[in-house]
Amino acid sequence: MAHRKHSCTSSFKPNWPLKRSSIAAAASVFVAFTAHAQTPENATLSTITVNEQTAAPMADVTGFGDVPLREVPLSVTVVDHTALQNVGARRLADLTQFDASVADAYNSPGYWDFLSVRGFTLDNRFNYRREGLSISAETSIPLENKERIEILKGTSGIQASTSAPGGLVNYVVKRPTEHNLREINVEWTGRGSLLTAIDLGGRFGAERQFGYRLNVAAEKLRPETYHVDGSRNLFALAADWRLTRDTVLEVELENSHKSQPSVAGTSVIGNQLPPQPNPRLNLNNQPWSQPSVFDAFTGSVRLQQAINTDWRWSAQVGQQKLKTDDRLAYPFGCSAEGVYDRFCSDGTFDMYDFRSENERRTQTGANLRLQGNVATGSVKHDLGIGLTSSRVRNRFEEYAYNWVGIGSIDGQTMLPADPSLFVGNTNRDERSLEFALQDAIHWTPEFTTWVGLRHTRLQRDSALTDGSNPTSYSDSLNTPWLAASYKLPNAAVVYASYGEGLESSVMPNNPAIGFSNAGQALPAAKSKQFEVGVKGGSENLGWQLAAFQIKRPISNVDACTRLFIVDCLVGYDGDAVHRGLEASSQWRNGPWAIDGSATLLHARREGSTLEPQNNGKRPTNVPDWALRARVAYNLSTVPGMQIEGLLSHEGQRAVTADESIMLGAWTRVDATLRYNTKLGASNTTWTLGVDNLFDKNYFQESPTQFGHIYLFSGAPRTFRIGFRVSL
Repeated sequence: MAHRKHSCTSSFKPNWPLKRSSIAAAASVFVAFTAHAQTPENATLSTITVNEQTAAPMADVTGFGDVPLREVPLSVTVVDHTALQNVGARRLADLTQFDASVADAYNSPGYWDFLSVRGFTLDNRFNYRREGLSISAETSIPLENKERIEILKGTSGIQASTSAPGGLVNYVVKRPTEHNLREINVEWTGRGSLLTAIDLGGRFGAERQFGYRLNVAAEKLRPETYHVDGSRNLFALAADWRLTRDTVLEVELENSHKSQPSVAGTSVIGNQLPPQPNPRLNLNNQPWSQPSVFDAFTGSVRLQQAINTDWRWSAQVGQQKLKTDDRLAYPFGCSAEGVYDRFCSDGTFDMYDFRSENERRTQTGANLRLQGNVATGSVKHDLGIGLTSSRVRNRFEEYAYNWVGIGSIDGQTMLPADPSLFVGNTNRDERSLEFALQDAIHWTPEFTTWVGLRHTRLQRDSALTDGSNPTSYSDSLNTPWLAASYKLPNAAVVYASYGEGLESSVMPNNPAIGFSNAGQALPAAKSKQFEVGVKGGSENLGWQLAAFQIKRPISNVDACTRLFIVDCLVGYDGDAVHRGLEASSQWRNGPWAIDGSATLLHARREGSTLEPQNNGKRPTNVPDWALRARVAYNLSTVPGMQIEGLLSHEGQRAVTADESIMLGAWTRVDATLRYNTKLGASNTTWTLGVDNLFDKNYFQESPTQFGHIYLFSGAPRTFRIGFRVSL
């Protein structure tokens, strides 16, 4: 039996694993120690606040946070808050328009989002970070209080203990500004969605030692797709205290709520695609359909201390608490024809009443890090040493997954509800302790070698909600990374790297799923990546070209589900081999700004014995190539007026594993007219945007998820009107 995995909701207070008094005592010790630390007179922390006028030339997600991105032998995309604001981004799925290697991977409006990077779907449990600490992306994450989002492309073994290959996403929150910030943003979109947000920042105190950043947002949601109306809100506060010139204490808290029905994807009809995508159709439109509700509280505390001009350390602790009510009128399969991965050939399907309420996920992390540089003769080292601890505690209740009748592709068939609970879920506990070492060794001003190693100790336990079928798994894992780079005379950097990533899994212990090795651990799956690239540019031009190969072992879990193999013995069945070429550039010249990226991807299945007919075939929902382009022009005839166009193109992709059904390429164009002017002493920005300018009607993606093929339509033409004022 396949079912939709879950999400969270409801407001609650944080439940820190340590008592508040213990945290306060620890903070007092830290403060007392750092306030009286004897440090050289010229020791200082280089950066303590965010300057809203300066773009970040570095990215924390690399692990080499002090090294400019143009020199790090990694592929990283950084999307700052201005770019997010300019395109009206609201959710993780909106990041796909910034990089050609980032694509949708089951992005149902109203649900949590999945991203694919370099053709691999990121794991929402392990591939996401917030301020460098691990978080779960099994929720709705607001963007109004995010300074930037960093996307590392490729394996991430030296940045994460276990994670899927493809990439790592790090959210960086907005920090106190050096100068007073007073900004109000109002935006209207779709059929009447209305966002109101404020962003306040500044410093105070006799020596301006205290800083704050407050973000508050509320939005009524009325998108163009029917039956998806909802609401959301956000309250976020970041503060810092410059205890001394060399010591900074930072605190940030975020509380968010979102209530919105999700869109139930359509599917293949028999052995063919539906004749016409309907971007406004939502099959989750029964009289008893309810919204999914996501509540999240996240916070962290970080202390940074400069030891001297060359060394500094930091200590950080954070926690994320999620509560979700996941509900859906769920179209799934066709029992009448004995197929469960698609709809019936006449356009009907089995409809289920799915409700999983009061899901609670708690993730706690702590990190100690020492960074600095040292010279051994003529050789210089940029060193980073880190110790990270993480704990996950997920608690669920019985859920409803009840057949209620036969639905139809037109969405007009109304069926009775059946919310009775009878399916047991799985509670999970996970603990990890990681030690990381990184070293950039500068042999000459031009030649650098890079070394990274992460050692991880894992402990994972699970049991059904009634306490039965317990499992326990522990392991020790090592993930290395090696690279070499050379600066060319024209300031370009050429590099080559090798990295590994690890995934560990325990087979589901729910007897209803029917695996013969239920509850048993699989050997850790090791992904291997080779990458070569060159990056460079000047003040007005930046560019990068990279070629890569990622080889990842593939389990037969999906095949067991798809082929209905009874008592299937789950193991590894061949590899996914993704070879690709990425190119990106950014150019600025006078009134012009042009950004673009392109990815060619040759992704194939190799070595399968269970499904040998699929060897040499591409994975489902992975386009063979993609293009993103942005062109902006400032009109000289109307000072402050800017015209901007965005183009997104994705090539052909497979809908079924055997490539018998393919989804055609699609292209979408967005356009924005932006006008910056003054009203009295206040700076204002007026925005008129049109997403999907030509009202292109297309299927945007075709993920196979939870044993079922889904089709999600691209959003129809959507207008956006915004007004932002800085007081």
